[in-house]
Amino acid sequence: MTTNTAPIKWAQRSDSLYITIALADVKDESIDLSDSTLKFEGKSDSKDYELNIEFFHEVDSNGSTYKVLPRSVQMHVMKKDKDQEEFWPRLLKDKALEKNQVKIDWDRYVDEDEEDEAGGFDMSAMEGGMGMGGMPGMGGMGGMPPGMGGMGGMPGMGGAGGMDMEALMKQMGNMEGMGDLGAKMKEMEANGDLDDLDDDDDDDDLDDLPDLEE
Repeated sequence: MTTNTAPIKWAQRSDSLYITIALADVKDESIDLSDSTLKFEGKSDSKDYELNIEFFHEVDSNGSTYKVLPRSVQMHVMKKDKDQEEFWPRLLKDKALEKNQVKIDWDRYVDEDEEDEAGGFDMSAMEGGMGMGGMPGMGGMGGMPPGMGGMGGMPGMGGAGGMDMEALMKQMGNMEGMGDLGAKMKEMEANGDLDDLDDDDDDDDLDDLPDLEE
């Protein structure tokens, strides 16, 4: 069966790379990131794809993450040399291969002199992503399923942001107090103390009755 080369695009900041494998509905993926290379295998639209690239400089594989999304596989790869934070001239060591295989991610691209103004990458799509360093062959996991990034509160509660936490804690404190009272009542019932209380109440009621004339 013919294996196709996976299309990729990239953008960078001085400390990291954002790499996108532009394949939709990827299945059976295997991602192996080392400090110098990235290897990918997976299926999309019933076709087999692979990728095997060598980076222009070394990266920090242990600090990098990826996530399989419905329309692509996205990776946030940290550059290794923290003391020499600078923009790379290209993604791959092989300049000729880069021309045929790699495109610029213009949605995330910034010039080096505009980085301070533009800021870092928008990482919202990477919430719940998987670590990549030292984890080859993790086919089928692909990070958390789409839509699992954050819970946003329990259903019907409007998310934690809409709750008065002080009031909630107070209510919980009251509920804990009620729980203690219930346990105390059960303990008194088991010891027969409640019967004694009932007898005392009956005696008090008799004492309140007026004296009958003989």
